Amino acid sequence: LCSFIRSPKDFPKLKNDTFLRAARGEETEHTPVWCMRQAGRYLPEFRETRAAQDFFATCRSPKLCCELTLQPLRRFPLDAAIIFSDILVVPQALGMEVVMVPGKGPTFTEPLKEVEDLLKLRQKVDVTAELGYVFQAITLTRHSLEGRVPLIGFSGAPWTLMSYMIEGGGSTTMSKAKSWLYRHPEASHRLLRLLTDVVTDYLVGQVAAGAQALQLFESHAGHLGPEQFQDFALPYIRDIARAVKSKLKEEALPLVPMIIFAKDAHYALRDLAHAGYEVVGLDWTIRPQEARAQTGKDVTLQGNLDPCALYAPKEKIGELVKKMLEGFGTQRYIANLGHGLYPDMNPEHVGAFVEAVHAHSRHINKH
Repeated sequence: LCSFIRSPKDFPKLKNDTFLRAARGEETEHTPVWCMRQAGRYLPEFRETRAAQDFFATCRSPKLCCELTLQPLRRFPLDAAIIFSDILVVPQALGMEVVMVPGKGPTFTEPLKEVEDLLKLRQKVDVTAELGYVFQAITLTRHSLEGRVPLIGFSGAPWTLMSYMIEGGGSTTMSKAKSWLYRHPEASHRLLRLLTDVVTDYLVGQVAAGAQALQLFESHAGHLGPEQFQDFALPYIRDIARAVKSKLKEEALPLVPMIIFAKDAHYALRDLAHAGYEVVGLDWTIRPQEARAQTGKDVTLQGNLDPCALYAPKEKIGELVKKMLEGFGTQRYIANLGHGLYPDMNPEHVGAFVEAVHAHSRHINKH
């Protein structure tokens, strides 16, 4: 399937557009469902495909990204595919070296320590030259999907990328990155602006390559309080939505729905609902009714089952899904987990989750 690159023209006709209709706020027969990290280590076939390769080498192989993206769709009747890639390809495009260290995760060989280090970053990034492999993976996957479901492209949001670039990897406190916001606010804004420009071009390039929706991951929103989020995250989240849409129009590209997922930022849900995105993704720490009340009627919500619920017996997963659907309602809603799947999860339980969403939402819609 994933053997050759074709042009981003003549894509196969889409057969299941439930996810796109829900994202745009149109009526759907069932609630669409997909999972963050659905292409992941919980699948034995994923581990097998990945075994021989370095992680970022895999990200740079359009053929492997295509194969990994399609794997979960061979098992489960998901309503969307999300391209296999990583948010840290953006810092790589800026000239930083990131390696995947077994047991530790992504690690920057030389994180940003001083303001002067910003000068080492590429100030103008040609996304096609630096990230063309992602665009090729998207085009190839879109053809290989044969119109089965829409393909989602994504990027990390500026604050989340900045935090990795300064911390040099994961962190429980983000104290190094946050110290920049207090000590070097101007330099922080300079970096966030640079990241915003690159992310904008990157997302537009993904649509040109064939992505039918886009998700922006502000995974480290929870490390900021409301004020810092207001200063250092929200303005750039807004700018990206605005700039992407205006560039898509300029380049006569499809205006695809955009999703903002700011983990643990329930203090900002009202603002996020008005940030220019069609869909607001939610983690598991907020009640559906509360999220609806805060975001209003004009955005679609996505989420928010606790990923650990998939460790429960299958019947229990069904009950939790039913309760979640009753809380959100079946319309203007995309079912998902409140974060990504974990590597030790049972694929059968993922299947039970997907099937429960379809079955319960159809039943609620009928009655």
